Amino acid sequence: MLHSRLLKYLDEVSRLGSIRKAAARLNVASSAINRQILALEEEVGAPIFERMPRRLRLTSTGEILIAHVRETLKGHQRVQAQIEALKGLARGEATIATMNGLAAGPLPRFLSGILDQHPRVHLRIRVLPFDQMTNALVTGEADLALTYSPPNSPGLRVVASHDLGLGAVVSPKHPLTKRRPLRLADCAEFPLAIADFSMTIRPAVDLAFTHADIPLHPTIETNSIEFMKKVARSGQAITFLNAVDVAEEVAAGEICHLPVDELSKHPIALKLLVRARGGLDAFPSLVVEELRRAMPRLDPNDLERMRKR
Repeated sequence: MLHSRLLKYLDEVSRLGSIRKAAARLNVASSAINRQILALEEEVGAPIFERMPRRLRLTSTGEILIAHVRETLKGHQRVQAQIEALKGLARGEATIATMNGLAAGPLPRFLSGILDQHPRVHLRIRVLPFDQMTNALVTGEADLALTYSPPNSPGLRVVASHDLGLGAVVSPKHPLTKRRPLRLADCAEFPLAIADFSMTIRPAVDLAFTHADIPLHPTIETNSIEFMKKVARSGQAITFLNAVDVAEEVAAGEICHLPVDELSKHPIALKLLVRARGGLDAFPSLVVEELRRAMPRLDPNDLERMRKR
């Protein structure tokens, strides 16, 4: 494709320092490689290789040319992978950095379509502390990240964002289920299990209580969403989470997610991030598009629809 044969010839000769060795590696005649190199040198108007007694060495012109050749070959590989992916033949792989609550919550549902359509892929789901996710993207350890309210970073690009309002999470038998509208003052009458300061939920809760001029005195502080859900389910305390965090438990009738007016004014943003520079390979690009389509469906009304299934 687009002179890829000549580019491969140049790449192998420069790596091995020998037309004969490159010919053996590529299973072509040495004369064919030599003929094309000579033709290119004539076209460029300068030698590409310095012909030494025991090996070939790139000239200054060759150094410039080989950098372009290798970048072109990488681009060719990306294009070929994208074409194969469109044919449904790719064995793609992608690494997703995310938070524990998302990995245990909506992410498997988000990825179900990809897994159904591409059963031979390799997905790595890395649950990382909040402050390590952006670094994993920048260093290339992850292809994309799905997280709540990440800090702005010049090395990252937000490709999708969806605001999610927090609500009160309670047992189905809790007296708060009968209060409409539900206010923070109502919630403050009961023991509270609150996200600690390491979690992105906490600033939104603090801000809502501050604006409502209500003192926040949590009975429990934790960095475990699973723990918060369990104490809410038991009726021992109430907590504040978004609809995504509790979708499965609400659908099963185990807990209730109740809208709270003051909390709805301080949503948290679920964001999908990629590196700002450089393109994604074919399969990570497909994952990004699948997640972008899934995120707008994270509406609180989905909980009611799930209950009715």
